[in-house]
Amino acid sequence: MRKITLLEYISLDGVIQAPGGPGEDSDAGFAHGGWAAPFDDPILDEAVETAHADRFDLLLGRRTYDIWAGYWPHAGEGPLATKFNGATKYVATHRPESLSWGPAESLGTDIVAGIRRIKETRGPDLLVWGSSSLAAALLEHGLADEVVLIAVPVLIGTGKRIFPDGTPPRELKLIRTRTGETGLMIHTFEPAGPLRTGRYT
Repeated sequence: MRKITLLEYISLDGVIQAPGGPGEDSDAGFAHGGWAAPFDDPILDEAVETAHADRFDLLLGRRTYDIWAGYWPHAGEGPLATKFNGATKYVATHRPESLSWGPAESLGTDIVAGIRRIKETRGPDLLVWGSSSLAAALLEHGLADEVVLIAVPVLIGTGKRIFPDGTPPRELKLIRTRTGETGLMIHTFEPAGPLRTGRYT
């Protein structure tokens, strides 16, 4: 069974929309694209290298796929570009005929069933970057094995969130955390079962 790792840039108020640059995702008039860039930090480079050290495939939402399809095929022949271009991309899309950045495969009309099918096959582990709706589905259905949150010390106030209303209550176990000089924090979690409640005494 393949491991699924979810990697997300996230503001302190939970926004994950367009961290990488202006115009990356302007849905609903979002005007703060690129909010993560001023907090670039050496610990982020190390975390990215570690996450992509071994062979991997990708799970991507349609918008993230399209953004990356416009970038990675033209990014030269560096090691990361070679890995992204060579990975199989499993995409949540209603337009499977337009997956020109290959190798690529649609998850089908039932996204969750498609992810379960792929997870149960032999192959490299699966990485998920961005893809807000796909990330929410992975968390809701207990399909993510590891959650890496790249927390940026900003408050944005509006935008797409990784934990939308209706996310089932659950716990995550903190495996490790690192803090960079810019204030960037990288938290790695594993699912830890349903939410517990109690009372302070």
